This record gives sequence, structure tokens and C-alpha cells, in this order.
Amino acid sequence: MHLAILMTNTDESDFARAHPKDGEKFTALIRGVRPGWRTTVFAVKDGLFPSDVKRFDGAIITGSPASVNGSAPWIDRLFGLIREMHTARLPMFGACFGHQAIAVALGGRVGPNPGGWVHGLIRNRILFRAGWMKGLPDPLHLYGSHKEQVTIPPEDAAILARSEGCDVAAMAIGRHIYTTQHHPEMAPAFFAALTEELASDLGPDIAGRARASLRQPADTAPFAESIARFFEQAGTR
Repeated sequence: MHLAILMTNTDESDFARAHPKDGEKFTALIRGVRPGWRTTVFAVKDGLFPSDVKRFDGAIITGSPASVNGSAPWIDRLFGLIREMHTARLPMFGACFGHQAIAVALGGRVGPNPGGWVHGLIRNRILFRAGWMKGLPDPLHLYGSHKEQVTIPPEDAAILARSEGCDVAAMAIGRHIYTTQHHPEMAPAFFAALTEELASDLGPDIAGRARASLRQPADTAPFAESIARFFEQAGTR
């Protein structure tokens, strides 16, 4: 299996440069459950897109501090690529910004979180269990960090999970789209460091709750397995 990783993270701060980039994070996540799989990273936020995405077995769209409602040219170009992949039924997985970008590209909407920042280890309740989600715990705990969310999903989307303050925490379209509002690629040490980096923006209450939430482990391994099974079953169509 050879996956394209479409990297959307626009953070070029000293903090970001001191840690692995999202392409490395998602590669490590996938290879943790499928060591033989290959990935190729495209920094789409810099305008670097695959010349022919259909030569890959699927694509992963990463998270970003950018807003999908922004006006950067690469965002509109990404929407076009998402629609192209959807038409071709090329499997794609989206996390956070990727989840939101897929929703908007296919007719949904994204808006601000009603309560502002969501940041910490997030408890998700599974509403519908797609075939590739066998073995996922319920509730499912994943790291999350976002100020916006999908407010209206695409018409043909199945809502897979809900989290506190976020009705569309995960969704699927057919057998070829799987998304989460959260960050399965983030390791505990990185998320703890990110919490301290964002503490002044989060405010003392949210930062304090986030620190306390990190005492519990994330369900990283079973969720990574669900991503791998998603790509495998999509490839059998």
C-alpha cells in the first residue's frame, strides 16, 4: 500500500520546527500497524500537489492551524483535489483540518465551536460502527485541538461519532471516505508540549483540564488499526 500524505499544517514556528512534521507523524502512525506500507508527503500548504493522485492507493489529509474557510489559493485547490478523489472513489482519510476540508469540498459547512477552544484528550461516543471500526473502544479517546468544527456534514455522510460540543466528530461517505475531528497522529509527549505552547491562548481553565486529561492514555493503536483496515477494505471494491 502506497499512500499520499497531503500536509496542510502551516505552522512554521520555532515550536513546530523542534518537532516532527505531520507527514512524519502520520507515517509513524501507519507503520506502527502496517510496517511495510509506503508514504509520500506533499506539502500542499506550499502549493506542492501530486501530479496524479490516482497513482496512489489512497490519501491522508492532515490537520492545520489554518481555517478551511480561509482564502489561501492552496485551500481551494485542495477542495478540487478532494472532489476529484471522491469522484474516482479513491480512499481518503482526513484528520481535523482534513476532516473539515472534506466536508466543505463535498457540500458541508464549517463554523466556530460554540464554546471556543476544544483541547485535550477527547471522549468520543460511537454512533455508527463502520466495518473497519471493529475493535474500536467505545468511548474512544483521541487528542483534539480545534476552534472550528463541521456544523453541516455533506448530505451523504454517515456520522460515526460525537464528542462533547461536537456533533460531527467523525464521519464516513461510502467505503472511500473516513474522517475524524481529532488527532490520532499526535504522541503523548508532543500533545503535552503543544498544550504548554498554547496555554496562553487556551486560558487557565481549558489548559488545566487538558493537562488533567493527559493522565489517561489515548486509543492510538486501535484507531491506527481502523485507518489501516479502512484503506484495505476500500481497495477491495
